[in-house]
Amino acid sequence: MAANAPARAVGIGPGLRLADAKATLPDLLSEEIDRTADLVSLTALAIWMMRFSPLVALDGEDALLVETTGCDHLFGGEEGLAAEMSLSLARAGYGHRIAIAGTPGAAHALARDTGQGGAPVLPPGQERQGLAHLPMVTLRLSPEALTLLRRFGLTRIGQLYDIDRKALVQRFRSRHAADAVCLRLDQALGRCAEPFAPLRPPPEHAERLPCPEPLTSSEGISAGLGQLTEKLCAALAMAGLGAHSFTFSALRSDGGASTVTVNAARPVCTPGHVLRLFREKTGRIDPGFGIDLLLLEAGRTGPMATGSRPLSGGLAGAGFDAEAIADLADRITARLGEGSVTLAVRKARHPPDKAERQVAFAGQESEPAQPLLPGSRPIRMLGRPEQVFVIAQVPDGPPLQFIWRRRLRKAVRADGPERIAPEWWTYLPPAPGERGRLPRTRDYYLIEDSEGRRYWVFREGLYGDDRGAAPEWFVQGIFA
Repeated sequence: MAANAPARAVGIGPGLRLADAKATLPDLLSEEIDRTADLVSLTALAIWMMRFSPLVALDGEDALLVETTGCDHLFGGEEGLAAEMSLSLARAGYGHRIAIAGTPGAAHALARDTGQGGAPVLPPGQERQGLAHLPMVTLRLSPEALTLLRRFGLTRIGQLYDIDRKALVQRFRSRHAADAVCLRLDQALGRCAEPFAPLRPPPEHAERLPCPEPLTSSEGISAGLGQLTEKLCAALAMAGLGAHSFTFSALRSDGGASTVTVNAARPVCTPGHVLRLFREKTGRIDPGFGIDLLLLEAGRTGPMATGSRPLSGGLAGAGFDAEAIADLADRITARLGEGSVTLAVRKARHPPDKAERQVAFAGQESEPAQPLLPGSRPIRMLGRPEQVFVIAQVPDGPPLQFIWRRRLRKAVRADGPERIAPEWWTYLPPAPGERGRLPRTRDYYLIEDSEGRRYWVFREGLYGDDRGAAPEWFVQGIFA
């Protein structure tokens, strides 16, 4: 499938049987081809090549297709871009051939012409002359079509130019095979469009900042980020959009890249707010030996809320300023990480420790799913009830003293009980030979100790309910 330069020097090349190659050179080193590993490596190289253009696609099993429209002027033209690509690939240790043309088919053919020298650049409109002398194998045809064309004496692409299409169809066994040859020829010559599927869809809103000199200081990185943020937010505002996420990438001269991403709870396009989110993370950018390009992308865009912002939450008719809360949540998330800001959403469950679930904050207060149950609820609910040891208790009443977290606490006031029945419909009978735990009623009490602390405790089980041992006590939450 492939051979390096020393092997080719003794006549070993692609297409030769391994047994014949071993006969030619008994000490030849060979390795089984691994297409999966090749695909992983080629994909990684494609991502690395995005420093030259954001549109990069895989071309077969051994090549990449780069859309350079609008990017070549950053490198002094197409010749400068080809030279920069070649130099970067050579430094990374990749043997390569580069060709630039006006159509993907023409670039494919030029790059796979083994007789080329240097990095050819074929100007748009000159595909007919530039491809005429190339061998037919570079036209992306099937092996069967190439064999049949060779039998007809057609070995160069230019020989297809003057052949009548109807006569070409008659020479093939099927119209489909003949149409495939005509389609590949028309695509290479630019007579018909060819679909281009980049490795990832291009960002709808992005700004790039090439660096004339490699950037090495954090002050320069911050200044570049500020310029990109101003431009990107202005473009978003013109479109009436905001973004939920922003990705800042720094492409280094050694081929590496550093990327940081920040997220917002609601679509935003305010430069100051976006820069505050990045302030916690720009220190992670490693300039290495210098940064050649800065890139800022906006993701998950959405329409911005229209209207003027009220002076305060009270004037807005709400008990809070939703926009200010969203901004605060964004800053907390930028510092502590994703998932650090959540909301408690109620669920239709009887036990208080199961009557809510945590969901990620989405930029606005969620409406309660179920009405509040009667009775007071603590401001801090424990993740799971913690058992307490009661020293003095009144049957079917609150405890007088209890030990919680290794401290004795004396109750001076108590309010309750609030009785919550068990969810009998969720009980699963035990398997044969096993002992199951029957669901039990809970009695909740608000208890204040001698130091003024207030607890929400409950007794699980009733005396004489015949559902297990003696009732047990737990702390469910703590009041302010």
